[in-house]
Amino acid sequence: MFTIPLSKTLFKSEKNSLISSTDFQVSTFTYQSGVEAIEIQNSQGHLIVLPFMGQMIWDAEFLNIDLCMKNMFREPKPAKTIIETYGCFAFHAGMISMGCPTPLDTHPLHGEMPCASMDQAWLEIDSDCITLKGTYEYVMGFGDHYLATPSVSLKKDSSLFDINMSVKNLASVPMPLQYMCHINCAYFADALMTQTIPDNGITLRESIPAHVKPTEQWKAYNDELKVSSPIHTLNKPEMYDPEIVYFMDNLSQYGETASFQMDIGEHRLLTEFSTAEFNSATRWILYNGDQQVAAYALPATCRPEGFLTAKEKGTLLYLQPNEERHFSVRTGICHK
Repeated sequence: MFTIPLSKTLFKSEKNSLISSTDFQVSTFTYQSGVEAIEIQNSQGHLIVLPFMGQMIWDAEFLNIDLCMKNMFREPKPAKTIIETYGCFAFHAGMISMGCPTPLDTHPLHGEMPCASMDQAWLEIDSDCITLKGTYEYVMGFGDHYLATPSVSLKKDSSLFDINMSVKNLASVPMPLQYMCHINCAYFADALMTQTIPDNGITLRESIPAHVKPTEQWKAYNDELKVSSPIHTLNKPEMYDPEIVYFMDNLSQYGETASFQMDIGEHRLLTEFSTAEFNSATRWILYNGDQQVAAYALPATCRPEGFLTAKEKGTLLYLQPNEERHFSVRTGICHK
């Protein structure tokens, strides 16, 4: 294995080829907005990742299928909060707080990590795999102090890839931890969603966050969903605005690994993770003229209802001084 440190001087408006081989093409470039990006391409498709902005995955396309949600952003924008540039395929939500803040919460939507200004970024190259890594040190006077190390790995000839996160508490006191791997998958008409979680383990969100503006039609449909099985097939797009959200809790009771699929024709989207790392998951469905998303599996440490709600419900995790936790998600698309 060898390593290539990434300096911002490597990123220009024109594409710059870093690696060119039989199995991989890796290029750096800068969007018109000034945001740096790196494209990792293999025989099956490509990832576009923002190495210095939260290491969010801006775009993912494999087997000639665009996996990213429809959104209003032509390109990533320089931002401090995710709502200012909500167009990516995946981002890291957390780490001290995560989810939709309640009126009493003080944190932004999905916390401080999504658009974090990364301290370092580098590539690790093996014979059959390329990994983009980075570090972000969060430190606040009289507050929390941690080191986050996200990474994304793509193997040769694979249309699946791994999204990873490690977080270490550098403070001398315990640190609260909320984390979600927020994968914003595209909406595919008539897609069939299945999972290793039974239907009775999938709960409709009945609370209404501040950003959701319910219509009478939506209220009636939501009332139907309260007493029916969860949505399996995406065949009522007119009913998915505003969003439909499901929660799945205590996933470890169903096995060591949770697996979620979304079938579209001859292909299957897949998301898998360890329930020891992520004991919760969320499903987010939204369809309107501006945004279309079927986030069939968002792995998390708890529900995305904000810091105070997690603290009240006892689902807020804590890292002891010098304790480190690791999270890994495999996702992407494959042939059935």
